Amino acid sequence: MIVSFLRTLILYLLVITVMRIMGKRQIGELQPFELVVAIMISELAAVPMQNTGIPLMNGIIPILTLLIAQITFSFIGLKSTKARAIICGRPSVLIENGKLKEPELRKEMFTINDLLEQLRIKNIPNIADVEFAILETNGQLSIIPKSQKRPVTPEDLNIKTAYEGTPLDIIVDGNINRDNLKIAKLDEHWIKNELEKFKISNIKDVLFASLDSSGNLYFQLKEKKRREH
Repeated sequence: MIVSFLRTLILYLLVITVMRIMGKRQIGELQPFELVVAIMISELAAVPMQNTGIPLMNGIIPILTLLIAQITFSFIGLKSTKARAIICGRPSVLIENGKLKEPELRKEMFTINDLLEQLRIKNIPNIADVEFAILETNGQLSIIPKSQKRPVTPEDLNIKTAYEGTPLDIIVDGNINRDNLKIAKLDEHWIKNELEKFKISNIKDVLFASLDSSGNLYFQLKEKKRREH
């Protein structure tokens, strides 16, 4: 029992480490060879977990081998565009200037119904409104609407806008993010004073608080405290 527990824990930590080294991508964003590696690693880890008669190294060595192969292919792809095209393939243009490209649809085995579904998901019901629809190497569809069909931006209207940075998470589930406070050049005394303005004396009562680039504080109390207020 203890042996199975330790083997499972070791393989779990190994797989997590390997996947972290491979990079932060969701399954839908993986290149074909990366997806193959991920599936094979999960299978290789599962076998020694289920069968304690198989030496642990029989699972560890193939997993590390796949990691080295994946890193090697990724490095080659970074250095050579030709090699990357061979390993990952090339993007395919399915719509150009509002016209379907039938040969590319057949080549990628992408049906018109699938294409229409993807367009609707991106709030584009009409093929004629699309300048380009590109099937990326990871299987996702990138859509570029025609210029006259794109949403109006402040630049189109010659309107100057103020800088908007990413809001900083200051409090998450009652815990202060001190690193973000340092980035904002603030301290715990400041956040406590701001909360006291709203009659909140305990930071633990705050579910979430963030600070935008204009210095505005947004916060939300935990459900129990919201009822009391």
